[in-house]
Amino acid sequence: MDNTPGGYQLVNPYRTNKASTMNLVDMAKEIQKVDTFVHGNVSNKLQVIAEQVRFLQEQARRVLEEAREHADLHHVPCNFVKKPGNIYHLYLRSSGQRYLSMLSPKEWGDNCPHEYFGSYRLEYDQSWTPEDKINERNSDQQIISKILTTSNALSITMGNK
Repeated sequence: MDNTPGGYQLVNPYRTNKASTMNLVDMAKEIQKVDTFVHGNVSNKLQVIAEQVRFLQEQARRVLEEAREHADLHHVPCNFVKKPGNIYHLYLRSSGQRYLSMLSPKEWGDNCPHEYFGSYRLEYDQSWTPEDKINERNSDQQIISKILTTSNALSITMGNK
């Protein structure tokens, strides 16, 4: 290797393979900064994942609770065939037995023989919607229908191109 091309010394051969103690200290500091940054970055990403896990756990808990409530209502005795879209009313007899009725407390008037515990609409997916949440459920269904209609229109349009 020619250290003096054209007669000019470009590099000091004694300094090229020697590291300055300042360079080593600076390099160690830089590595420490990078390690701290990487640790902080990983911690932030893991924090987001932990929040997502907690959110998913809460969703799973709600799904299981709703399933338990739906199954519970399906096991309440009634003397008719339940049809989706209809509202049924939950009562408690003095014996402690619950039952579903087609008659609302308003239809019973002052002659309601049992304690009223709520009204529920049977949905087409066999879930139950409490009466006070029916409007919210209907609004959600309208939004979902619009999304599905738009999605179908887009897929048909994109399929033709």
